[in-house]
Amino acid sequence: MRTRLALAALLALALPLPPAAAAPDKPAPAAKNAAPANPESASDGDLAYGAYQRGFYKAALVAATERVQRDPKDAAAMTLVGELYNQGLGVRLDPAEAAAWYRLAAKTGDAHAMASLGLMAIDGRGLAKDPKAGRDWLEKAAALGEPTAAYNLALILLSTGGPTELARAASLLKVAAEAEIGDAQHDLGVLYSRGEGVAKSPEEAAKLYLRAAKNGSIAGEVELAIVLFNGDGVPKNEVAAARLFRRAALRGNAIAQNRLARLYATGRGVPRNLTEAAAWHLVAAGKGLPDAWLDGTLKDLPAADRSRAEQLAVERASAL
Repeated sequence: MRTRLALAALLALALPLPPAAAAPDKPAPAAKNAAPANPESASDGDLAYGAYQRGFYKAALVAATERVQRDPKDAAAMTLVGELYNQGLGVRLDPAEAAAWYRLAAKTGDAHAMASLGLMAIDGRGLAKDPKAGRDWLEKAAALGEPTAAYNLALILLSTGGPTELARAASLLKVAAEAEIGDAQHDLGVLYSRGEGVAKSPEEAAKLYLRAAKNGSIAGEVELAIVLFNGDGVPKNEVAAARLFRRAALRGNAIAQNRLARLYATGRGVPRNLTEAAAWHLVAAGKGLPDAWLDGTLKDLPAADRSRAEQLAVERASAL
């Protein structure tokens, strides 16, 4: 139950590279249908949450429902039931039922439930589409320190682009970043790299990209590769950058696939290999990221090598 990537602006590589055209400069609206990372603040030995964590969703539903019957103000249990309906885990997928449970929990002041209601209202999922009401819920949850709400509220503020909004967005992203939300760490790193909403700091940006990559953010991994390649805020290390590009490329990131192709074409961080360059170029192009420079560099590739590259591209694309 992770938030989705929203801000993906990338720095240019110190190669004859075009800007990362596939990466938008502005974030998308708030992450859709993103549920809080932990629907319940449970103590050790909590049967409902323990069952949920182990994947025993029907048992979690029964235990949480019994808790609500014993205590109608058990917000954590109500939020957990809402989450099960929202995700369709152990029960039919029913956003409207989920919203009803979230509302019950929100009335008791549960921040996780408020965050979920905010996202559902923005998306029009389970209740009437109402961006203003959704933002109000996110504001309430963020005021209580809920990191998912803080992250998504930051995305809304970033979409406006004003200096005041940028500063507040950065502050909210810090809350989400401290909660180890990888996408928030990536987005905050982008702000530090640009000096938007915060004082420019390549070093801080690099630290955030590293944390984001460790938390599973592909965008963070790609950014980390770029700063390692350029030596921007960290010691320059083209070999380490190439490894990160390859890992992100194998996870399906088109920008990483394109960058890796260029590294193979130039022999930077990896041995020069035009067949590998052509293969990764074909995979990236198939995802909508063409590259005229690579087209020109690889135009004289022998027929046998080109055939092998096409075969590799098909295999890799099918594996993603």
